[in-house]
Amino acid sequence: MEYHSDRFEDFSLLIFHDEKLLAVLPANKKGNEIHSHQGLSYGGLVVKKSIRIKEYTQVFQALLLFLCENGIATLNLKALPKIYNRTIADEIDYVAFLTKAQTYRSDVYLVIDNSETYKPNRNRKRALTLAENRNIAVREDENYKDFWNQILTPNLNNRFGVQPVHSLTEIEKLATVFPKNIKLFNAYQDDELKAGVVMFLTETVAHFQYSSGSDDRTDTAALDILFDEIIRKYADKKYVSFGSASEENGRVLNEGLAYWKESFGARASVQNFIKIETKNYSELTI
Repeated sequence: MEYHSDRFEDFSLLIFHDEKLLAVLPANKKGNEIHSHQGLSYGGLVVKKSIRIKEYTQVFQALLLFLCENGIATLNLKALPKIYNRTIADEIDYVAFLTKAQTYRSDVYLVIDNSETYKPNRNRKRALTLAENRNIAVREDENYKDFWNQILTPNLNNRFGVQPVHSLTEIEKLATVFPKNIKLFNAYQDDELKAGVVMFLTETVAHFQYSSGSDDRTDTAALDILFDEIIRKYADKKYVSFGSASEENGRVLNEGLAYWKESFGARASVQNFIKIETKNYSELTI
């Protein structure tokens, strides 16, 4: 979180029992509300793998009590999509029920489950054949500058009027700090950059963080073959995540985007955003 720490009022918390660290909450403060850190894609209480449900509930009660006593009215959590868990870990669902949490946003994520056979549909297969005939070559690359300046930023600006969440300087810094977790793949036709993808990698998930193609991407199918090769490359991961296909805080499904991701065999998963009133800490006495 350090590279953009100037944008947030940090309020990250450590929860102890005596001198033993039990949990961590990366968070920032806005007014009388706490957010599981808004500079992170996902958030929530980070706990040890072996935590028991009673202990988890006690930890969460201590967290809410501390916030309530310090004038914080609401805790907002961006729940971790369950594909990122290394084991079954649904304690937060139980705590949300007990504390009368409100789900105020629900984003649709499209995900390939690698326990099933990878099977793109007929449209994608036709595009892959086209790309092969156009001599599109995929490379693991460090050419963030050209992808950012020539393809990604212009496309986002022209189509949506927005900039990438990360600047070129930020993504290059993050890729340097986390070389095993952030990788760039570019697609070239006769050494001309046609498309690019930035992957964020965890133990369980290969996630398409950024993807974009040049204006002739339909003619060359460069983005199709780029996705196909990456999906095959990370077949050892439990999941390949295509990211969100919903807009306006989850209330509108981008049907075209959803279909394109589903055409590779992706299925819907959900990331919930929940709001908990800290005064409800007393509901966790079990």
